[in-house]
Formats: sequence, structure tokens, C-alpha cells
Amino acid sequence: MARNGAPGPADRAAGGKAARKRVPRSSHAGWIPAADRPDPVAVLERQGRDRLQELLPIRYGRMTASPFAFLRGSAAVMAADLAAHPHTGLMVQLCGDAHLLNFGVYASPERALVFDLNDFDETFPGPFEWDVKRLAASVAVAARENGHKEAEAHAAAMTAAGEYRRAVRRLAEQGELAVWYARVDAAELLPLAPTARRRKRVESSLTRARRRTSLHALGKLTEIVDGRPRIVQDPPLLEAVGAPDMASLRKIFSDYRSTLSEERRLLLDRYRFVDAARKVVGVGSVGTRCFIVLLTGRDMTDPLFLQIKEAGRSVLEEHLPSGPYVHPGHRVVAGQRLLQAASDIFLGWMSGPQDRAYYWRQLRDMKTSADVAGMSPVVLRIYAGLCGTTLARAHARSGDRIAIASYLGTSDTFDRAVADFALRYADRTVEDHAALGAAVAAGVVRAAPGV
Repeated sequence: MARNGAPGPADRAAGGKAARKRVPRSSHAGWIPAADRPDPVAVLERQGRDRLQELLPIRYGRMTASPFAFLRGSAAVMAADLAAHPHTGLMVQLCGDAHLLNFGVYASPERALVFDLNDFDETFPGPFEWDVKRLAASVAVAARENGHKEAEAHAAAMTAAGEYRRAVRRLAEQGELAVWYARVDAAELLPLAPTARRRKRVESSLTRARRRTSLHALGKLTEIVDGRPRIVQDPPLLEAVGAPDMASLRKIFSDYRSTLSEERRLLLDRYRFVDAARKVVGVGSVGTRCFIVLLTGRDMTDPLFLQIKEAGRSVLEEHLPSGPYVHPGHRVVAGQRLLQAASDIFLGWMSGPQDRAYYWRQLRDMKTSADVAGMSPVVLRIYAGLCGTTLARAHARSGDRIAIASYLGTSDTFDRAVADFALRYADRTVEDHAALGAAVAAGVVRAAPGV
């Protein structure tokens, strides 16, 4: 029954089931490239026009390393491919780039380690299945690169979709606060390890994560110059900024402060700005303007490293209706807070020189990610399922979990279809990766390998 004019659970479930008429669950398997599909290299080049041109060879070099590396850097290509086919209309706040390596462990504000999504540059409202398909495709590509059989790659991709479906259906039965507070504590990862040796490796990874703090980074990223810590240079990956950029960073640091809540402003005010440097990060992000800032608190042994990253339009924006946020940095921060069970207390945004949008977060906060390249078929399947479960929890916070659960149903029809799609898209990823390699060989784009 509806209350206060809002549809009740039965009506919401009926809406989800009705979406099967628009897009049958089995139809998710049938991906065929559109006749007018844009050239993937052209898509990447267009995306790079507003980036730092001297860094683009690093981006292309990293993307040519493997099909999985290409997939990581080509969210714009996949967004266009997904948009070319009908979608369910069951909208959530999408991660927008939900591949396997955009999940990981980090510290909650309470200093507990949690497992969650950890990249939100492309976050935007859209149909839930786009995230699920990108996750499943990344599983299939990773499985093949690890030498797994086709049946094993299919099973791992199907597990990701299946655990997503089962988690959404569980969450559909829970109350609003229970869904909002749900999270995956890192301790829950240990029982998932299939062997004692694997559990020991997970424990070691979590121990290393607990050490990855700003204090740890102080020893790794700085040196003492004239009695004061300065960020170590490692061109072109980590470079000093000139006086004009340093002045701009100090200015936007002040503007960023205003986007924090009052108690966090007070905390930030106890730190002082010491040094800054330009940093190259990720694969798909290379070329965007990114800096790290060293702050110190009580004394020089009390550091805080913050990252300032440029925020542009999401790759999803040209394919979907307008979102609720005008400022791209605000979009990223709001999306992260909505999708994550617990978010960085220093998340904030602002506009910088030339009216470019930026967002801020901690550089190191006990973060770590899985070694996907070293996973056996069994371990990859378990990890893919964990990512699917985590993605479902994130979607349930913003979308209509009851409608999505009703659409997905109790059978594995959706799971199988998405796994079939994943293998087909893995084939396309190999071809697109080869096309980028050919463009590099022909001199169309320049790549800097191994950087």
C-alpha cells in the first residue's frame, strides 16, 4: 500500500517487473557493435584534447600494456557502447567505472578497514545494469589474461552478476536504515579465502594497508631540505610546481575548506600548507591535472597528504539526461558519499584557475587493492562475487532496490545474459586494444611504455 502518495513495495516491484517488457533479462546477452560505432582511438583522442598534452603518451603507454589496462582507461568507449542499446530505465547513482580494480580496502572515519568502491571520477545517475556489465566485462578480460579457460571466465563473470542480483534481493527486504548502514568490513574478507595460504596473503595485505598512512607516506614521498620536508621529485610522474601554480594551490586550498562541514574545517585549520607537487595517477585519468599537497599539524612528524584532482564531465553525461550537479567536483564528491558506506572526512571540491573544477581527498588512508593478475579461477570467482555484492549495496542507497530486485528475479537469467555479454565485450576489448597498438605503431598517437 502506498503511504503519503508514494508507491508501496508492491507497486515498486510491479514497476521493476514491467521493465522486463522494455528490456527482457535475456536480451542483455546480445551485444553487437553499432554500425556507426565511433573509432575507439578517436574517442580517446577527443577525451584527451583538454588534458595536459605532455602527459598523454604516458596514458597511451599504460593502456597499450594489456587488454585489461585498455579497459581500465577506456570508460568513455564502453559508455558509448552501452548507450547504443536499450536500457531498463531503473536508475541508480552509477560508479561509472566499476571495473575490478576500482574496488578496494580503505579506512573509515572510525579507522576500521572497509571494502568498497574507491573511484568516482565518472559517477552519474544512470541504469543500474551499466555498472554491472562493466564489472562483468572486467572480470572476463582479467580471467583471460590470467590464462583461465573460457568456461572459467564465463563462470567468474556470471558470479559477479549473480552475487549482485542476490544482494539486491536481500537488501530489498530490509529497512532503509539497515540498507544505509550496510557495509563490508575488511575482516569479512578472510573467510572468503579458499586456502590457508590465501588467507595469510589477505592478512598480510590488510596489515600493509593499515601502515599506508600519511605518516608512512612522509618517509616515502619527502626529503628534508633546509630543515623542512619537501616532496621528492620523480619526473614526469611527480614534479615540483612553479611559483604561480603554488600560489593557485594555496588559493584553492582556502576555497576547498569552505565545502567541508564545520567540525572538519576546524580540524583542517590545525594543519598548515608546506609543499605541493604535480602527480600522475591511474590509467584513464592520466593527463588530467592532479596535485598532492603536504600539510603538517602538531609538528613536522604529524603530516597530512591531500590529493587535488581535476574533475571534468563524466563519460556518461553525453548519453544520459542531465544530473543534479552543475559543478563536476561536487558531482564526484556527492556521488562518492552516496555510493560508499563510509567516506573520507576530507572530501571537498572547488573551482581553480581557468574555472577548472577540482575535488580533494586524502592521498593515503590505509588504501590497498587486490592483485587481480595473480588470481586463480577460484579466487577470481570469489573476488568477482564480492565486488558484485558491494556494487549492489552501493546501488541500493540511491536507486529503487525493490524495483531492481523484482526485475532481476529469482532465476539466473540475468546472470547468464550478463556473463555472455562479458565474453563478447572481452572480444571487443582485445580488438580495441589492438587498434590502439596499431595507432601507436603508425605514429597516430605517441605512447611512452613502462612509465
